[in-house]
Formats: sequence, structure tokens, C-alpha cells
Amino acid sequence: MGGFRALDVVCIGWLIAAAAGCDAPRADRLRLGVAFETLQTEYWVASYDALAAELQRQDIEMLEAIADNDANRQLDQIQAFIARGVDGIVVSPKDASTVIPMIKAANRAGVPIVIYNRRPAPNDGQSVTVVADNFELTKATVSYLAEQARGQGKRRKAMILIGDLGDRNAIDRRDGFEAAVGEYQDVLEVVARVPTDWSQDKALAGVTNALQAHPDIDFIFTSSDFLLPSLVSALKNADKYHRTGDPRHVLLAGFDGDALAYQMLVEGYLDATGVQDVYFECSASVDAALRMARGEKIPAIVRDPGFVIHQGNLAERKEQMWGAQVFAKASRGQAASNGP
Repeated sequence: MGGFRALDVVCIGWLIAAAAGCDAPRADRLRLGVAFETLQTEYWVASYDALAAELQRQDIEMLEAIADNDANRQLDQIQAFIARGVDGIVVSPKDASTVIPMIKAANRAGVPIVIYNRRPAPNDGQSVTVVADNFELTKATVSYLAEQARGQGKRRKAMILIGDLGDRNAIDRRDGFEAAVGEYQDVLEVVARVPTDWSQDKALAGVTNALQAHPDIDFIFTSSDFLLPSLVSALKNADKYHRTGDPRHVLLAGFDGDALAYQMLVEGYLDATGVQDVYFECSASVDAALRMARGEKIPAIVRDPGFVIHQGNLAERKEQMWGAQVFAKASRGQAASNGP
């Protein structure tokens, strides 16, 4: 989906209705602006769709804007929302710094602003951030994997794929990994820390080099399921991609809970992943914006604890895993396209 220029930020549904000669939106209907930096991954698409569904459920008009990785465009979009008199804004920014001018612009206009899934850098503005507890969820995920290693009675050589350290989420996930492995030094030795900057190409090259330097790596955590395609490719090339139960299986965990992670869990290649609860985060973001609009004081950070999904609880927790829902929807679409 492409981004809108500042003057083009509109509610698509309203434009369609206007073109058809229908009435304009009700004057008493609340309006929230939703500004996403990108829709380039499944997580952001799932989040965007969940926000749209939540706003529809509450009969709140949604104004939308996608910045296509352009922070200056996103600031223009926020200012356009403000000019249109929205009752609140939910923004998913590019990084911790570029969102600060957006917060200040909203504050000057007295418009509540909620930051979705990325904490802003320290600033004196007023906002609420709804974000996964990246540190604790990563620690719990890696600890689960480490317990599997301990139960198998085998000391493991570990690797982590680190995200873009300009992203606070990536920092917290790295730190959660380090905190977990620090408690399992009897079974884990970290031999590779691969920087990826959230780049598939960089991840593939880094993992390939790490596996060549340490062919005995058999415990891997990726800071995002988004990088699983590169990781799987490197493992296959090294003949290290095998299902659970196979003595050659590499203990493998991720973070996010996307559709590929769900598929790999079902097929037995992935041991666990830390799932961000998209549905909670979207509902909490809308709730925070509405409460701020009513003048209520709420915590500056609303944390999503998420949950660890693994081979042992997959059947009971998959309905709460956003990636499982994306996978199911895609499967239904594929079945429909194939015909009877």
C-alpha cells in the first residue's frame, strides 16, 4: 500500500461515499488518525488491519496514512491529521527520534497521541506508548529454549541475530537474550552475535559466515521472525535444517509470531517464538487515545506481556497468535483460488 502526501491524507471510506453522493460522516462521530511508517512486513499489516477492525467495532472513523519509510512525510501526515481536527492519533514511527516532533505537534494542538509498538526517545512531550515487553518476552522465550537444552543434557553453542540497534525494540530483545543466557551458562556458550539491521541480505551473509566459522552452532535466537527466511536459507545450505526429534536439529526460537513462524512450529522446525499480542496492543492503543481525549491520566507506557508459544502449547494458544490467523486466512484464499 502506498503512502499519502500530507494534503492527501483522507479517510478512504468517506471519499468513496462522497463520490457516490452519500452523506458526509456524522458530526458526532469520533475520528482517529492512524499513521504507519511502513506496511512492508506481516506484523505491520496485521497491526494495521487489527486497528482498523477495532475502530470499526467502536464506530470510530479512521483517517489513514502510510509514510513509506519517510519520516518527514510522516510528520506532514500527522500535521494534516491535526489540521483536519482528529480526536486522537495512533502513530507507528520509523524510530525513537523522528517521532518526537510529531509528539510536540500533537501536544501544541491538544490532540492525544499514542505511539504504537516503538518507544520514543526521552522527551518532555505528552504521549502514551503501547509496546510489547520486548526484554521480558525475549528472556522468557530464550529461557524456554535453554530449558530444552538443559533437559537434553547437552551443552549448546548459541547464536543471536540482532536487529537494528537504532530501534529500542531491538536493544531490549538483545538485552533479554543476554539476560537469559547469563542464567544458563552451564548449557549455553554464545559464539556468534550477528548484526542484521533488520536486513535480510545482511542476516543471510552474517548467519552463513557464523555457521562456517562455528559449524557446531546448535542454538539460535532471531530477534524477529521477519528474518526467518534468511536464517532458514543459511541453515539449509549448511545442512542444519532438521525437525525436532532429529539428532541434527538446531534449537531455534524467534520473536513476533508471524505466519512463517506458525508454519515452522506446525512442521516441527521451530521450537518457540515470543508472540506480540497484536490484538491487545491495538485495542489498548485505541483505548489510550480515547481516555486521553476524555482528560484521563494513564501510564506513559502500556506494556503487552505477550506470550511464548512452543511445541507444547501450540494447540491451545494458536488462536491468540496473530501469525496463525494470517496463515489460516492465506490458506483459505489459496484454497478458494484453486477452486472446487
